[in-house]
Amino acid sequence: MSTVKETKGRGSGGERMPSAAKLRQVRWYQEPRWKRLGALLVLAVVGAQVTGVQGTSTDIFYALGENFTGSGIWIWLALCVGVWLIREFLSAPVNGAWTSLRDQVSPPVARVRGVWQGDPRLRYGGGGVLLIVLIALPLWVSTYWQQVMVDQIAIFVLLAIGLNVVIGWAGMLDLGFVAFFAIGAYSAAYWTGSLPVEPPMVLNTFLVIPIAIVTCLLAGVLLGAPTLRLRGDYLAIVTLGFHEIVYLAARNWTDFTGGSRGARMSERFVIDLGFWRFEWGLDPKPYYWLLLGFIVVIIFLFLRLEHSRVGRAWTAIREDEVAAAATGVNTVRMKLLAFGIGASTSGVAGVVYASKVAYISPENFVLLMSILVLAYVIFGGMGSVPGVLAGAALLVWLPEFLRDSVDPQDRFMYLGALLVIMMIYRPQGLLPSKRRQRELQLAEVKA
Repeated sequence: MSTVKETKGRGSGGERMPSAAKLRQVRWYQEPRWKRLGALLVLAVVGAQVTGVQGTSTDIFYALGENFTGSGIWIWLALCVGVWLIREFLSAPVNGAWTSLRDQVSPPVARVRGVWQGDPRLRYGGGGVLLIVLIALPLWVSTYWQQVMVDQIAIFVLLAIGLNVVIGWAGMLDLGFVAFFAIGAYSAAYWTGSLPVEPPMVLNTFLVIPIAIVTCLLAGVLLGAPTLRLRGDYLAIVTLGFHEIVYLAARNWTDFTGGSRGARMSERFVIDLGFWRFEWGLDPKPYYWLLLGFIVVIIFLFLRLEHSRVGRAWTAIREDEVAAAATGVNTVRMKLLAFGIGASTSGVAGVVYASKVAYISPENFVLLMSILVLAYVIFGGMGSVPGVLAGAALLVWLPEFLRDSVDPQDRFMYLGALLVIMMIYRPQGLLPSKRRQRELQLAEVKA
């Protein structure tokens, strides 16, 4: 027995293995059968308690009693024991059926993919159909979902597209991206005369957009300039500090920003041609179509940028900055460009958001928003524009979908559970880019 204990945790050559290597060596499904059953039973009990009845302050055991005697515990037990039975005793026929089904489906799927990739008319036609569906989408949903599509989904999609440039293409971890969103929103408030200070001239909100883009671009360059030598965790901390500076400035610089009282927007988007005038009011549909137009234009520009020399330079920096510099890539210029271009999309989102909600305060730009945008990018697939769009839309939609069936305090718990499962079983994201997928596979092989 002592020999077993001594050899446990050692490699085949008898050398002591690091803790991380030991964890990777024995996966959960390689543990003894009874341990796996015990773990799933514990998971069933925890799942029943977490998703069951909420507790009360007058009876601390109320939730335990209700959840252990209700139907939820049996559903969880049936689910977990069923997974254990299939895994332990039916894995061979299930795997065989899955392999057979995959072999039958793969050839026609490969043919369809080849036709799709080989004929640009199909791709443009499919994109056109999708765009028509997206344009007509607010006409088919309720006003509540129209508000969700504008205030949350479209705004966060725009932010995720910008962050994807910084973290997905250039490989720079940014935890303070929403600071640029706040700068764009406060730029809109300033140039429309909504802040306590008077601007040199009051501008139409459409004219504020290029000013906000330039302002955020300059802010991105100012953030990037002193952080060029940093990477990984150190860069993340610096960007986190940048977010806190912007947040506290918006909160404490009362004479300029209005402080915690916030600022009420006095101007909305207006088109005035003299003989025809249209103003974006309370109806969310015009804002949705406006944001959809911005998103389409930005995606078109960014896809062109991804396949240009600049995009390839960002990829080289992300994979190996030293090697990229050795091959002639101007890493300083490219990193500043990534910060600036990524931040400029936040300027657009900030202006539209401020005009739509007609009121902004520092609490609209807390750190949680930066973390959420980062989660959307990673969930969808870093470096993949379709993945970022799908990840942001899905994760923003999920808590709203659960609003009527789940306690408000627990809605984001499901979001967290989904993120955990996704990162364990599909770390490359929902729709990853092929290049990023290969990088993760190579990293796993090296580990």
